[in-house]
Amino acid sequence: MKAYIFPGQGSQFSGMGKDLYESNQKVKTIFDSANDLLGFRITDTMFEGTADALKQTKVTQPAVFLHSVALALTAENFKPDMVAGHSLGEFSALVANKTLSFEDGLKLVSQRALAMQKACELNPSTMAAILGLDNEIIEQICSDIDQVVVPANYNSPGQVVISGSNEGIAIACEKLKEAGAKRALPLPVGGAFHSELMEPAREELAIAIEGTSFNAPVCPIYQNVNAKPSSNVNDIKQNLIAQLTGPVKWTQLVEQMIKDGATEFIECGPGKVLQGLVKKINREMEVSAIDG
Repeated sequence: MKAYIFPGQGSQFSGMGKDLYESNQKVKTIFDSANDLLGFRITDTMFEGTADALKQTKVTQPAVFLHSVALALTAENFKPDMVAGHSLGEFSALVANKTLSFEDGLKLVSQRALAMQKACELNPSTMAAILGLDNEIIEQICSDIDQVVVPANYNSPGQVVISGSNEGIAIACEKLKEAGAKRALPLPVGGAFHSELMEPAREELAIAIEGTSFNAPVCPIYQNVNAKPSSNVNDIKQNLIAQLTGPVKWTQLVEQMIKDGATEFIECGPGKVLQGLVKKINREMEVSAIDG
């Protein structure tokens, strides 16, 4: 079974999508319509902008979404059996399985990006990658800190991203290193994504999602907040809203897709970060099966 997966913020790079735009008329039409819908020429920043210009949340999220969806919509024999997206990528996945139209997906992504940017300005905060420590230890140490600090992304075995206040992240990094983490790396991000500090953005996005038309999907989407397949439109909406303040359970999600029959993972978007994570998760499952 084919599983199509879609990356999130952080996979962008200067020049992304330019070759597709110049070689594929359908992609050119999609990109040009995005410029009109957004009210600014996002393609200029994607093709020629600096890395710093591309890091702006209002640009990054629509840019990654646009690149991912263009790859999916122009792929030969694109017939997914299941889809999933990492954080922002969940919106790309919902266009791929026809739950959302391209236009509605882009509008929601733009609204999400602007709402998250505002939430970041209200609550200065950050994230950090923790390598080489069990999930349970990370969860316990975070819960014991008298600051906002929570696991935000369960990316693969031994790789968890934590999210919270600047002070909370600083304290957590020290305690996690003391507990045996191989590395605790503060990330160059604008805020504490997938934590309670995104609540203002969640409230704003909830209104936008409830006002958007969602269609019955052509295949299940495995969603971040519960790592389970969803085909019910109301469930998909609620999980998408909860995602802004809930953790991305990518490890658990990929494990479930494999258990449900996924034999091929195809990444649509800039870079191959998710492919690497899938390989690590699959390898760990194979080791556990042998040990068990």
